Amino acid sequence: MTQPLPRVPEGKRVYAVGDIHGRLDLLVRLQRQMEDDQAAHPGQEPVEIYLGDYVDRGPASAEVLETLLERRRARDVICLSGNHEQMMREAHRSFEAFPHWQRVGGFEAVQSYLPGFAEVAGVQEPHSLWQQWRGAVPARHLVFLESLGTYHVCGDYLFVHAGVRPGVPLEDQRREDCLWIRHAFLDHAGAFDHMVVHGHTPTPEPQLKANRIGIDTGAFASGRLTCLVLDGAERVLLST
Repeated sequence: MTQPLPRVPEGKRVYAVGDIHGRLDLLVRLQRQMEDDQAAHPGQEPVEIYLGDYVDRGPASAEVLETLLERRRARDVICLSGNHEQMMREAHRSFEAFPHWQRVGGFEAVQSYLPGFAEVAGVQEPHSLWQQWRGAVPARHLVFLESLGTYHVCGDYLFVHAGVRPGVPLEDQRREDCLWIRHAFLDHAGAFDHMVVHGHTPTPEPQLKANRIGIDTGAFASGRLTCLVLDGAERVLLST
């Protein structure tokens, strides 16, 4: 017997957005597409879910956070944490975490907060750079980072940055796994309690599997930022 397709609640049109990584240009373009789609479906309540990794690698991390803050004030928007938001928070709290974060994309995020400093940031003494960056991060960005959820359930769908640990009930999932897990989740062929929509692991095309949907299309390098649109059992993909 064929299993019924997973569904979101009646009356909702859900927009799940993959890893942005500092590409404000792509985010703005994708949000315009989302708004056009919302206008074409006036009877549905739009819900936007951002799957994390807003910062690092791309050139405009600070601007992406500001855009999401404004978006969340005006719309029904759910912002989840990615592992890069976790690393940014840790780097802001502790200089010991700062050098590692710099090596995995944080350097570009620092430059987005210190644009006039970009030319000499590479030779700046690390502790001095850390202090200047910490002073440049607005308090509202820190509050935003602290507010980010780990996962969100909507109907038959679970939205999370990296994935979940197979065989572990949702309420017992470790935040670390939800933000960082790869192979134990990606290689699992069995069903999860929900259809899992995730980012974290970039692929050239969105991955629509029997038990999960991956929508990280490597935007910072590929120029392709992906949004999965869900309405009832319907699935549509938007992309820059």
